[in-house]
Amino acid sequence: MKSISFPALVAETLGTALLVIFGVGTAVVGGDTVGTPGIALAFGLTLLALVYAIGPISGCHVNPAVTVGALIARAITPIRAVFYILAQAIGALIGAAVVLTVASGRPGYSLSSDGLGTNGFAGSSPGEYGLASVALFETIATATLVLVVLATTARSVHPALAAGIPIGLTLTVVHLLGIGIDSTSVNPARSFGPALLAGGPALSQLWVFVVFPVLGAVLAGLTHRFVLTVPAAARTSETV
Repeated sequence: MKSISFPALVAETLGTALLVIFGVGTAVVGGDTVGTPGIALAFGLTLLALVYAIGPISGCHVNPAVTVGALIARAITPIRAVFYILAQAIGALIGAAVVLTVASGRPGYSLSSDGLGTNGFAGSSPGEYGLASVALFETIATATLVLVVLATTARSVHPALAAGIPIGLTLTVVHLLGIGIDSTSVNPARSFGPALLAGGPALSQLWVFVVFPVLGAVLAGLTHRFVLTVPAAARTSETV
């Protein structure tokens, strides 16, 4: 158990909760006002801030897909990964509960009709995109995000300082494309919290936003580990 840090677990719980509160919350409370660009920026800027705030404590995964990618890339131990994912799930549920509580204070708000920023395909997709389209998007988008996280955090002795901007911008771009497809997941915890409280189709379709982001994370982890990681000896020979 020496590999598990209590402050790191608290950071992952709090960070994931805040990502859901400000990202999903913007979609639920202010989506009609700020539109797709505003929602995308809410997610991206929140993650950017979190990288600087909790990156030095936990690495700021706040996403089971990132944790899985880090595990495949051998950047985290299996036991630590399990506890991280549990902390992220708890944080996402807390964040979704906060969003629901705030949204419920608006006259006329209804969870069944106004939703909770859940992800979905077919009839539950903003653009009625089918399962194949959503699966392909989630796999590629998550792989891209996780690969950027792994690459930027592996190339600096101060990863949080170097990684915040590219990671935040990547999440923003991913949302600019994905919001119209499936409201954008690329994060099983972000999907889990709202779906658990919303129930119905969101909960029955949750598996899609676990399976395909994890698949993307595995692809990113393998790519980083076996393709993009240059051995120290090779780096030395290239600079001579």
